[in-house]
Amino acid sequence: MTFKNRAVNAILRVILRTACRTELSQLDKVPQQGPMIIAVNHINFLEVPMIASHVQPKPLTAFIKAETWQNPLLAWLFDTWGGIPLHRGEGDLTAFRVAERALADGRLLAIAPEGTRSPTASLQRAHPGIVLLAQRTGAPILPLVYYGHEDIKRNLKRLRRTPFYVAVGDPFTLVLPERPSADERQTVADEIMCRLAELLPEKYRGVYADLSQASSHYLAPLDPQL
Repeated sequence: MTFKNRAVNAILRVILRTACRTELSQLDKVPQQGPMIIAVNHINFLEVPMIASHVQPKPLTAFIKAETWQNPLLAWLFDTWGGIPLHRGEGDLTAFRVAERALADGRLLAIAPEGTRSPTASLQRAHPGIVLLAQRTGAPILPLVYYGHEDIKRNLKRLRRTPFYVAVGDPFTLVLPERPSADERQTVADEIMCRLAELLPEKYRGVYADLSQASSHYLAPLDPQL
């Protein structure tokens, strides 16, 4: 990790902990290195700086929407963190290959299977891209969720601190047929999202609220020896 990276993260930690009441102790469950895909939910802008500044120097990278690089300050910040620009909605093979290389190099890769922020702060239906990446790389998946910070903008205006909670589950691997169909990939993506839903308070579970319907036909616990 460079001096610039350490300095940025240290400054952000001070700012974020001033603006927020944080409960981040479960970040200790994030491994020291990969390959590991970290499946996350996405509520608002606060998550990336909060997690990047507190997880690094662990080798963390993430998909970030390509439009972010149109802002020079944000481009500099996400280049500092090693973010991967992703052109959403067009099957960005370049970003996919960069992610594959990052995992091959033993990095941690954060992915929001929902693909975009949730306007309600609750879970939306997942896209199956995470399944394809996990299948191609063999990387296990770690579920990680954030919640409590959906009112950050209103709280800042009122000079109130915003709660920010993190919960981390147990890692797992995918057990898939050699050539899963599109329906099977979507089913697996939904099973992954149910693991996230289990970590969230009920009001944040959204389309995955009915945990009685959750199954794990395609998920297997990660061998602790690996």
